[in-house]
Amino acid sequence: MTQRALIVVAEGVDDLQSVSLIDVLRRAEVEVVVASIEGRRMLTCARGTRLTADGMLVDLLAQPFDLVVLPGGEKGAQHMAQHQPLGQLVKDQAKTDKFFAAIAEGPLALQAFGVLRQRRMTCHPDVSQQLSGCSFVDQPVVVDGNCITAQASGAALAFALTLVERLASKAVRNRIAGQMQV
Repeated sequence: MTQRALIVVAEGVDDLQSVSLIDVLRRAEVEVVVASIEGRRMLTCARGTRLTADGMLVDLLAQPFDLVVLPGGEKGAQHMAQHQPLGQLVKDQAKTDKFFAAIAEGPLALQAFGVLRQRRMTCHPDVSQQLSGCSFVDQPVVVDGNCITAQASGAALAFALTLVERLASKAVRNRIAGQMQV
């Protein structure tokens, strides 16, 4: 059975994190759908990279996903934190024990949605003081049940490979890591 991952993007998401997630998950043959929360599919990432989403989040809400991922980027995370349909989707993922994940500033949106309470998590250290009700762990990637978080762009590959391991297997993770010489 093919695993499905939804990568949510907004104006100002981090370039490296977004593209790394898409690339690594697709290498693992995960069906990746990139969804925009903006009113358009073409977005500009934080450092100017143009990214075209596969579709609009509002059109994909009824579809099932094994994983929902929020890349970081301060501006992108702020947009995501204010997006009510995304918040409901993430809450539903959490309630049904399906994976949800975020990197760098992305966990700020998870906090806004109320899904980090009593969880061990990590995020970009510069924003860790903005989080409450959860336990910040100073590690590149942290897994707490169905919640997976990572610190910053330097952890993007490790984060993506951890997502591959959770969706597929350790063998698939090792195969993809070997192909990438990581």
